[in-house]
Amino acid sequence: MLNIPDFPKPTLVAVNGVELEVFEAGGENKGNPIVLCHGWPEHAYSWRHQLPALVAAGYHVIVPNQRGYGNSSRPEEVTEYDIEHLTGDLVALLDHYGYQDATFVGHDWGAMVVWGLTLLHPSRVNKVINLSLPYQERGETPWIELLELILGSDYYFVHFNRQPGVADAVLDENGPRFLRNLYRKNLPLQAPEPGMAMINLARAETPLGEPVMGDRELAVYVSAFEKSGFTGGINWYRNLDRNWHLLAGVDPIIHQPTLMIYGDRDVIPKSEKLADFVPNVDVVSLDCGHWVQEEKPEETNQVILNWLAQKSAT
Repeated sequence: MLNIPDFPKPTLVAVNGVELEVFEAGGENKGNPIVLCHGWPEHAYSWRHQLPALVAAGYHVIVPNQRGYGNSSRPEEVTEYDIEHLTGDLVALLDHYGYQDATFVGHDWGAMVVWGLTLLHPSRVNKVINLSLPYQERGETPWIELLELILGSDYYFVHFNRQPGVADAVLDENGPRFLRNLYRKNLPLQAPEPGMAMINLARAETPLGEPVMGDRELAVYVSAFEKSGFTGGINWYRNLDRNWHLLAGVDPIIHQPTLMIYGDRDVIPKSEKLADFVPNVDVVSLDCGHWVQEEKPEETNQVILNWLAQKSAT
């Protein structure tokens, strides 16, 4: 198991029929849990700047590599990466640590999972903090079908679904280059979108923009994906339409106190209807691109800690 410099030693925790590689700190703060959920193609290490700040503020911080990532289990069946499985892992993780509920923080796809968790298991979530990806309205058309209608079959969400295995092979073959090219400040404004953006990044010889992290930090991601490959994470995308069906009939309103943090330079648009579905939301925007907590770590920490302190006082 990979030992990561300046990060807690991981443990493998058996939950929901899989094993999750979990990094935790602040166990002495038992009773005040906060769970940090990474996105794609990320790693628990993406929260390295937030973990010590949250521990210092009195939180028991739990940071899993979700299924398909790092040394966590990588089931072969695509459907084992749907929203019921991903949220079931987090519920089981709470059970493992003996918590009825926790504050959940998500970035990118991790935000999608936290939104889904709050809808499917509302009693297990006391507060929501999501970065980059706002609440996605379910609408009348399954998400991949809708994206294909709007952006075409080459858009990478659609391509992942309609061309199984193709992107996986390209990214696996070019993993270090892909990650080096992807983790750039403000990159989404310059990347070739829509279309084969991820495959293009994997093949591009010259990276665009300033790197988000140094070589030592990037090596953690490279090492992890060299072992895990990219298929597990891509399988999350391959369940978007399945998730659309699984969420039918669920109350679509997020009732918990919620903090939404946007990057002003992120290609993901801000939601114009967020308050319709998340009425107890506070919104903050930072001057950064997609990798919010890594591009602006101190600002992100300050926003999160101030908001948590405010909610604890009310």
